[in-house]
Amino acid sequence: MNIHERPLLAWPQEPGRVPYWVYTDRRVYERELARIFNGPTWSYVGLECEIPETGSYKKTTLGEQSVLVVRGKDGQVRVLANRCAHRGVELCQSQSGKVQDFMCPYHQWVYDLEGQLRGVPFKRGVQGKGGMPESFRTGSVSLRRLAVHTRGGAIFASWSEDPPPFEEYLGPAILGFYDRVFDGRPLRLLGYLRQKIAGNWKLMLENIKDPYHASLLHVFFVTFGLFRVDNPSRVITDESKLHTALASRRGRQELNDGTSQMRSFNAKLSLSGPELLDSQKEFPGDETVVMHTIWPNLILQQQSNTLACRQIVPCGPDAFELHWTFFGYMSDSDEMTERRLRQANLMGPGGLVSMDDSEIVARIQDGIRANAPDEAGIVEMGGLGAETETDHMVTEVAIRAFYEGYRKVMDL
Repeated sequence: MNIHERPLLAWPQEPGRVPYWVYTDRRVYERELARIFNGPTWSYVGLECEIPETGSYKKTTLGEQSVLVVRGKDGQVRVLANRCAHRGVELCQSQSGKVQDFMCPYHQWVYDLEGQLRGVPFKRGVQGKGGMPESFRTGSVSLRRLAVHTRGGAIFASWSEDPPPFEEYLGPAILGFYDRVFDGRPLRLLGYLRQKIAGNWKLMLENIKDPYHASLLHVFFVTFGLFRVDNPSRVITDESKLHTALASRRGRQELNDGTSQMRSFNAKLSLSGPELLDSQKEFPGDETVVMHTIWPNLILQQQSNTLACRQIVPCGPDAFELHWTFFGYMSDSDEMTERRLRQANLMGPGGLVSMDDSEIVARIQDGIRANAPDEAGIVEMGGLGAETETDHMVTEVAIRAFYEGYRKVMDL
């Protein structure tokens, strides 16, 4: 029996369980590509400040398909399949650039910034020989265009011809947190980081939805009180259960009922450069950190004053790329920009905090790869429910909610 004939395994009947095969089964992954990344979802593809001028483009990946995000002559953002309509050649290999048009390197078919075919070499042949048939019309050929939505400077795209309205897709609770960061101020691009992690792509979404681990894994978070279970906190999910916001307020480096239970807490640890944690209030509310997971591929983070989008790019069932884009606002002072860049050292592949997550995701994949098909993870912290809001971080409620929504999308 080949992989396509083998039926998918059944989800465990016991509540609070996530089967390990959901991270390793090739057929599950192929269904994810079809139903999620190629389905009626809105996937993050970039920021408008990355393509500031006519002809500016960036190459990115939606699911496993390469796409071009480009600024047209009319100033509008378009997302085009990075694939020549002639023979399927990838048009652009550079991650970004500025062009007047897109030309295929193979046969030099030329497309305008809207994706319309404008030129075909030897279209009418040479010396009366060869050429395209009389019935061929360049106006009838274009690069595949994706549905596009922009809000507050961020760009989302969908392969679906009928994606849901973006505001309904996020829901009012998550949209409020989204608009808190993407509030209409023009964005300023600060830089990029990239990494490839040897784990299933869903594990990174789970990691951000999981406040339980933050007070145990991350010595830096715990010791300096940036994100800890004894801090005032909320976990909010939307009605679909797929999007989440973890919001918290910074605490102090002190021994208390919470930190006394954390082996990773170190009351004697100090920073030789304390300005790293110098933060300035800039958003409504008391939250000093809000971590968003926007289904299916975006982690939007505000940690103190550092802002970043993490784009998840799946690379099979057991690997994914994480593309970090750090940004601020055009109205930022030089002092604020320097603060954002300094605090960015907490994040990324070698970040004082985030490197822990990358390592642990790979170790999860190593741990589950050889397990029997009927084994499953336990996600019971905080109970067995999947309520849409809790007021503490000692919980795995957002993971339970996530898989409730995921199973509906995947028909598992």
